[in-house]
Amino acid sequence: MQRLVLVSLLLAILVIGLGAYTRLTHAGLGCPDWPGCYGLIDVPQTPEQIQKAEQAFPERPVEPEKAWNEMIHRYFAGSLGLFILTIAIISFNLRQRGLPFKLPLFLLALVIFQAALGMWTVTMKLMPIVVMAHLLGGFTTLCLLFLLYLRLANSASTKPSPNKRYMTLGIIGIAILAGQIALGGWTSANYAAMSCVELPICQGDWSKQLSFKEAFELIPPKKDSYEFGHLPHEARVTIHISHRFGAIITSIYLLYLATAVIRQNTNIKAQQYAKALLIILSLQVLLGISNIWFTLPLSIAVAHNLVAACLMLCLIALTFHLVKVPVREINPIRGSIKYG
Repeated sequence: MQRLVLVSLLLAILVIGLGAYTRLTHAGLGCPDWPGCYGLIDVPQTPEQIQKAEQAFPERPVEPEKAWNEMIHRYFAGSLGLFILTIAIISFNLRQRGLPFKLPLFLLALVIFQAALGMWTVTMKLMPIVVMAHLLGGFTTLCLLFLLYLRLANSASTKPSPNKRYMTLGIIGIAILAGQIALGGWTSANYAAMSCVELPICQGDWSKQLSFKEAFELIPPKKDSYEFGHLPHEARVTIHISHRFGAIITSIYLLYLATAVIRQNTNIKAQQYAKALLIILSLQVLLGISNIWFTLPLSIAVAHNLVAACLMLCLIALTFHLVKVPVREINPIRGSIKYG
């Protein structure tokens, strides 16, 4: 079970990367229907298939490269769903042996809802709230798989810790980082990543251009398509600026959390994850700056998504080891103390 969850975890990271690549190459509507592509299980390739596809969807000419980006993402996402279904079935059948089964069942329900969000992303023509929810659903799936892996890997070697202060700090950090990831998803869904092209602040008199009401209107006016964005420039600037300030707040808090754990907490594993958190956080800040400095290159933008996922996983592992501490085991032969 532990190996199966690990494979699913790696597949979930790949799916998030492919999702970011699909979004950043503007391939979210590369296939105008769901779950197939122009009525096929793959992409129209022959002249006859292309002609038939364009007759069925005259508003969406076939672009094979974008269609393949979308379908490859769907193939891997579908495979992940099958892995999670397998985990849920095995966990439920072996629940009497102590395997956690509530979390796998919740994961299965989540991945079904995530599939529905994938469908709505297409049928609602990239409505920003649906696109952001789909992104957050992918991150949530990844995080819960990782939590399940941690529970399986450490079930016999850890016990609850009475230190509630660090546990609370870790949970607050997860909430802040989740909010920042949501802001990043909202920025991407509204095509606001390049609304500010200067560092460290936005160009011009940006403070007088802010429009929070338009920027965070969750249910937008009905349109034929939301591809390439529908908001005015002022609203996109507001979203971008909010994401930047969110990044500053998140970085300061995670820096405080990691340094506090390193200096004051005696849990060795927690200290190791705190040091890793500082390294990943530094990399993420550099990637965010590079997105602006180099005008959103595809490789850096995808890496920004993946490193955000790694940052969240590291923070979850840190919090997990702040909540639990190694169990002391007595060696009956030598009488020595061993830490699990």
